[in-house]
Amino acid sequence: MGYRSIFRPDLFKGQKIIVTGGGSGIGRCTAHELVSLGADVALVGRSQDKLDAAQAELEAAGGIATTHSCDIREEDAVRQTVTDILNAHGQINGLVNNAGGQFPAPLESISKNGWEAVVKNNLTGGFLFARECYTQWMKENGGGSIVNIVADMWTSMPGMGHSGAARKGMLSFTETASVEWGCAGVRVNAVAPGWIMSSGMDTYPDWFQDQILKLATYTPAKRLGTESETSAAIVFLLSEAAAFVSGDCIRVDGAAPNARMHWPLPDHDNNEPFNGFHLAVTPKLFQEPSSTEDEK
Repeated sequence: MGYRSIFRPDLFKGQKIIVTGGGSGIGRCTAHELVSLGADVALVGRSQDKLDAAQAELEAAGGIATTHSCDIREEDAVRQTVTDILNAHGQINGLVNNAGGQFPAPLESISKNGWEAVVKNNLTGGFLFARECYTQWMKENGGGSIVNIVADMWTSMPGMGHSGAARKGMLSFTETASVEWGCAGVRVNAVAPGWIMSSGMDTYPDWFQDQILKLATYTPAKRLGTESETSAAIVFLLSEAAAFVSGDCIRVDGAAPNARMHWPLPDHDNNEPFNGFHLAVTPKLFQEPSSTEDEK
């Protein structure tokens, strides 16, 4: 069994697409879907072990993937990585700016270093990768598509104010780049995942994981999203079907930002999730305890 994409076979045949944060979570899922549709991918991340594991999966599925360890916050490293990718693949048709990271904390307890680290991860790094893909290839070679991954930060992001500020900055960058780079045939869009069941949930402290377990109750869909639902939005924006879509953002959030305190959200099971990723892993906090653990 392979990836079950809703898109036509060979949609990206001959294309070379970069996926930052490609070793885990949404990035890993997106890389699998792109490879299943004929693309060659360049996986970028800080953990070489994760990149190697994802590469092995993709090659086992018959795909072509290269790995590139890079701290996206460092300008020289990003510039060299894009050069290395061009040397390996010969062209860059698309960029999925997915790498990022944050930690839960109230604003009053966030240090300057903590704030800057999150902003660099979620805004500066994405800008640097997009700029280098544009200047080193897309500007003079027929354009391409850039998809920036942001977040559900539409009204506020309490508990992660540093990430909310950075993500809104990335949305503004998306809108501006779509104007400045449009004449080169470059489309720039964003995808804003809401509460997605991804491996990143296991990295948060226990007190925050307790909050994660309650999130489905706050969405009209009454569930969390899947990695493949997010990947499908990314793939659409990369595809030729989105040729007239630029400067836009697709929300993948079950209408959570639209919920209001005065309007009830009845429990239901009428929103069936799409799980196209054959290697998806349920976050540990959502996994059923084993019988051995129950006996204890």
